[in-house]
Amino acid sequence: MSDTKTMVVLLLGDICGQPGSRALFLGLHTLVKDYRSDMVIVNGENAAGGFGLNAELMNQFFSLGVDVITSGNHIWQQDDLRPLLDSEKRLLRPANYPPAAPGHGSVIVEIKGHKVGVLNLQGRQSLPSIDCPFRVGSEQVAKLRKQTPLILVDFHAENPEEKEALALHFDGKVSAVVGTHTHVQTADEKILPHKTAYITDLGLCGPSESVIGSKPDISIARQLTQMPLRSEIADTAPLIQGVCVTLDTASGQALSIERFTRLYDI
Repeated sequence: MSDTKTMVVLLLGDICGQPGSRALFLGLHTLVKDYRSDMVIVNGENAAGGFGLNAELMNQFFSLGVDVITSGNHIWQQDDLRPLLDSEKRLLRPANYPPAAPGHGSVIVEIKGHKVGVLNLQGRQSLPSIDCPFRVGSEQVAKLRKQTPLILVDFHAENPEEKEALALHFDGKVSAVVGTHTHVQTADEKILPHKTAYITDLGLCGPSESVIGSKPDISIARQLTQMPLRSEIADTAPLIQGVCVTLDTASGQALSIERFTRLYDI
């Protein structure tokens, strides 16, 4: 565990189907130990067979030591989860969905005696046309900063330009902006000029030999035929991808960001 002046946070990529859940079960405890982390955030929107999250998996992830679960456009696809979007404060849906949608897009949790804000936003490029993540995000960040400088943002988005623009828009106002959704880990982790940590996409917690988590033969057939074939989760050795971010607890500034991939060959 880090000292009282710093906080170490693990942010993990989208959990994809049963292999993703298995990877967490196999590897999260060791990851926390190796990085001496204080907090774990995962994106769980693809955990239930690749489409959504259910109550059983949510509870399993929390029992493994996950502090906050973020999500994205697939969070609505499991009916038993919808009531929990309002009642479970540690489960987030993107804040820029319309106000009438169930759930909430941000939360403040206490870690090591410090308040930490987590904000979930969704992009609009190649995704449903919802409210502006820049405008809604700015409003949310302003509210969170009244309580803490430690703010972590999961931006669930397709387009790298949109992700980089949002990160620079929030640079110096939040501790980290991490991208999710594409299931492909990028190699651009960095500390931005005003000390916000950034990566375009955390990657995948799921099957290692796959096409963004799905069986390759189905993905190839979809490209060859242009038919709307339903994806199926690949059943190959699971991996965990994400970043470890170290924060200054007084200022909220990022001190370091380290990208990792762990493969569990069983």
